[in-house]
Amino acid sequence: MTCQCGKSYIVKQGDILFDIAQRELGDGNRWREIMNPDCSGLVNEIIFPGQELCIPNGPSAGSGFSNIVSRLTYKSMFPNRDDLYLYDSLVTATQRYPKFCNERSDIERKREAAAFLANIAHETSGLKYVEELRCIPNGCGDEYCKNNTQYPCQPDRSYHGRGPMQLSWNYNYGAASEALGMGKELLVNPDRVKSDGEIAFATALWFWMTPQFSKPSCHEVMSGLWNPSPDDVSKGRVPGFGMTINIINGALECSLPTNDKVESRVNYYRQFCGMLGVSADNNVYCDRMEHY
Repeated sequence: MTCQCGKSYIVKQGDILFDIAQRELGDGNRWREIMNPDCSGLVNEIIFPGQELCIPNGPSAGSGFSNIVSRLTYKSMFPNRDDLYLYDSLVTATQRYPKFCNERSDIERKREAAAFLANIAHETSGLKYVEELRCIPNGCGDEYCKNNTQYPCQPDRSYHGRGPMQLSWNYNYGAASEALGMGKELLVNPDRVKSDGEIAFATALWFWMTPQFSKPSCHEVMSGLWNPSPDDVSKGRVPGFGMTINIINGALECSLPTNDKVESRVNYYRQFCGMLGVSADNNVYCDRMEHY
């Protein structure tokens, strides 16, 4: 290691400068600050495995979603993704939730990444769809409108599923909008969830990171931070991927014999765990869990 003006970094297979800067400096747009070991500027953007680079002092490495799922891996996971779902949009959205894939052990972080991606893969058939197909092109009327004084439905707006987690219902659009610092914007203009990639992923992460009523958050479950109560245990609710299914769509997919929807989620999860170099946990199904 010969870096003279920062810390040494050895290029890995699949690395590009933007991704290295995202992981090591917290901002991919700072890639131009990466230097040669003698502190001279890089002549071009072409780098190769085994090459030594010099990273200026910045946020420490080894944590966060972009350090777990590279751009190349993401492309391999979602080869037929819609243009809305750019890797950069997802990475930028994760910066709103710094604890995402960033707590406990490396195994738990990788499993959380795999679990999140598996669920959004199922919801969108591999990130191919940006909204609920049966509601195209005219929306679904007031089907997803529930009386709510805090987040009232707006005239001529449909709150059907949009984005990677298929955000649905007026109260979710309103709560997500406020949590993201957007006021009531998504309640008034729900189509932003299918037209702005960063916002789309941010709403999915809001749902993933936020406890829902009596439910823990998916993040707490996959990070090993949730301790089920005696009542939860009596109802079969235990930590693991199956619990994320219960949180997201338990009423239709849990407490009954395993159906094709659950198998789809589980297959994605196991596939993505393998791609991230970690084994899937044992509790991947929810047929024996009482749903909420």
